[in-house]
Amino acid sequence: MTWSQKAAVVLQNDHVLLRPVTPEDREPVRAVAMAPEIWRYFVSAVENDADFEEFFDATLADHAAGRRAVFVIVDKGSGRVAGSMSFGNMAEGDARLEIGWSWLGLDFQGKGVNRWAKFLLLEHAFEGLGAERVEFKTDELNEQARQGLRNIGATEEGTLRSFNYMPGGRRRDAVFYSILRAEWPRVKNELAVNAKVSWAGAAK
Repeated sequence: MTWSQKAAVVLQNDHVLLRPVTPEDREPVRAVAMAPEIWRYFVSAVENDADFEEFFDATLADHAAGRRAVFVIVDKGSGRVAGSMSFGNMAEGDARLEIGWSWLGLDFQGKGVNRWAKFLLLEHAFEGLGAERVEFKTDELNEQARQGLRNIGATEEGTLRSFNYMPGGRRRDAVFYSILRAEWPRVKNELAVNAKVSWAGAAK
């Protein structure tokens, strides 16, 4: 089996469940996706139902073609869909992949969902797939995402200038981050501890 086949599995802990996206997820995802501020730094703009249909259709197509392994995130506390994350750019021959295409509905931001979801994906990447390198990238202007990546133990590597077009025509400078296999045991421990603290604080 290839990485694209092995990547799309159900992952869960006590707090979140990640499962491969299906067409039946369209309406649960729509219910948390229709807030423009979610998409401020995203490569797709979702401002209305037509935008969402195009976005979700592209998500299903990427997943079906193996270009990405797209996961729907379910918050176990509420039972609701919270957002989505993906494995992409899976270079199996080089034991390298990217975690990205990440977003959460406004109700689920700042409550530990992001940390637990990334924990499960990192664990699957290093311990399930045997990755040597997991990488992330984000908009240079997206300080919240950049701080979030630093908080999970990712190392900032540099900026690729004028990397891609954004909605509206702006050229994005993309900042790259990574976690390596040798770093994973330390990152895993720190991420698990910090995620538990974050979740406990959000529950108060």
